[in-house]
Amino acid sequence: MEKLFSQGFSRRRVLGLAAAAPLFAATRSAAAADDLGFNELYGKYSVLGLEFSDKVKKLAGREVAIRGFMAPPLKAEAAFFVLTEVPMALCPFCSSDADWPDNIVVIYLHRKQTFTQANETIEVRGTLEVGSWRDPDTGFVSLLRIRDAAYQGA
Repeated sequence: MEKLFSQGFSRRRVLGLAAAAPLFAATRSAAAADDLGFNELYGKYSVLGLEFSDKVKKLAGREVAIRGFMAPPLKAEAAFFVLTEVPMALCPFCSSDADWPDNIVVIYLHRKQTFTQANETIEVRGTLEVGSWRDPDTGFVSLLRIRDAAYQGA
């Protein structure tokens, strides 16, 4: 700190910079989400079906960012939607994870947001969950989910 004073920084400016440091660190960690692409979700097919890629296995439980398109939601008040690799006119819901398409991810929002047009690219950030899970409210079955998510235009 003495070095800063000797370079012409005032005590007030040094203290201001020190106070702002946690804000800069929080911004940097929020921006530090690992990027994930639809082509990186699965490794290969086996006799059991799709296998998650090594990258997905490594990122499970961590914050990720992925770009795609919002499939039309079932209803306007939904707290979740399906992110797709390509724009879709209909929501690609499945009855079981055996029918799970390899180019969708279920997004559970941190808080409600206004839904976008199906042809608008968005970026979603949230925590990646991996493995079969049935939503108790909707009965929807998913293999991949991003929870506590938010999105913005990409």
